[in-house]
Amino acid sequence: MKMFDYTRAESADAAVAASVDGATFIAGGTNLLDLMKLQIETPSTLIDISRLDLAQVEPLDGGVRIGALVPNSDLAAHPLIRENYPMLARALLSGASAQLRNKATTGGNLLQRTRCYYFYDTAAPCNKRAPGTGCNAQGGFNRIHAVLGASDDCIATHPSDMAVALRALDAAVVTLLPGGDRRRISLGDLYRLPGDTPAVEHCLMPGELITYVELPNPPPGAQAYRKVRDRASYAFALVSVAAAVAVEVGVITSARLAFGGLAPMPWHDPAVEAALIGQAPSTAAFEGAADALLRDARGQGHNDFKIPLMRRTLTATLRELTGAVA
Repeated sequence: MKMFDYTRAESADAAVAASVDGATFIAGGTNLLDLMKLQIETPSTLIDISRLDLAQVEPLDGGVRIGALVPNSDLAAHPLIRENYPMLARALLSGASAQLRNKATTGGNLLQRTRCYYFYDTAAPCNKRAPGTGCNAQGGFNRIHAVLGASDDCIATHPSDMAVALRALDAAVVTLLPGGDRRRISLGDLYRLPGDTPAVEHCLMPGELITYVELPNPPPGAQAYRKVRDRASYAFALVSVAAAVAVEVGVITSARLAFGGLAPMPWHDPAVEAALIGQAPSTAAFEGAADALLRDARGQGHNDFKIPLMRRTLTATLRELTGAVA
């Protein structure tokens, strides 16, 4: 780990004002500290925001506002989340370990880095860690890597379970900019696909601080979060589905879905929802939704299995939510 300066911010404005070139915010540090130990992240200054007044969950215009410093465990257990957004509670509880969930924060969870083997191996080329050096995952061991949204420069996946549920729930983040202005960014616009600049993972400006996550009214229908992984705890998703589906008079009237483990960002495709709405719950309708989702999917060898696995996982989730008989 390289030497760094440390300062504790007393307010969000002070944190942003202290954010000069090379500075990084730290709250729970569950991902950042690992990256610093490997010298993948080498901030000149750590700005401790863990004591800021951003750890509340409160109603907001029929939805809910979540402070960026709410621990993952507290968010999963909050009555507003458990009752109105159960897919989010389930996604949070499926992530990491209990100890990490007690420390990890809402804002930090959204901005965690990929778990690509080659990103963490500082002896290996990685365009995300060292732009222009190459991507060893392509042609290497790529079992956990992306089948959608990837590029010739990077096939890493986004690791967050929480972000997948928030994408299905149409969440937005509220940020504080240097200078005091605020902006609201939908979760779908927060993240960037790798293209030829995989080191650019989101649209936040230097010194911009996530202060809140906002959720609109709960979606109609039943909700679920289904995660397939190599072991029952402390494992990242091979594939995951966050879904809310409403059925009225035997017809699907509303569908909200997002997917994890497939892409460099929480994946949402309106064509999947369009394939379901207006259809009677059936194997044919569910297969049509899977076709829409996976029409451009491309495996890299070791991760080819993700394509049929996601098809089965999506179908099983839709059966669960609609009560359709296989």
